[in-house]
Amino acid sequence: MEKVKIIKERLKTSQSHQKSNSDVRRRDLEFKEDYWVVGDPSTIVPVETIEVNEELSYEEIPVAILDRQVRKLRNKEIASVKVLWRNQQVEEATWKAEEDMKKKYPHLFV
Repeated sequence: MEKVKIIKERLKTSQSHQKSNSDVRRRDLEFKEDYWVVGDPSTIVPVETIEVNEELSYEEIPVAILDRQVRKLRNKEIASVKVLWRNQQVEEATWKAEEDMKKKYPHLFV
């Protein structure tokens, strides 16, 4: 019983030290109303408004062409472009047919 009592006391002392250290290092964070915190609280991401139509869907709008590649098949070549879309991160960019993107969004290829 004596050893259990000593262990309890040491645990309380250790917890007290950890609490006092965390209290000293803790700081109040302030956020604006339209911001979201993603992962690390020091990283604040502004939220953009997305317009939703009657079917509860929205149109993705391309922002930039990040890369281009040409795939060679037996008797033809297919050009693709990596497209960065609005409201998405670079990691979420998608590959699309270059020909289709040039027809639909010619301003990206100027």
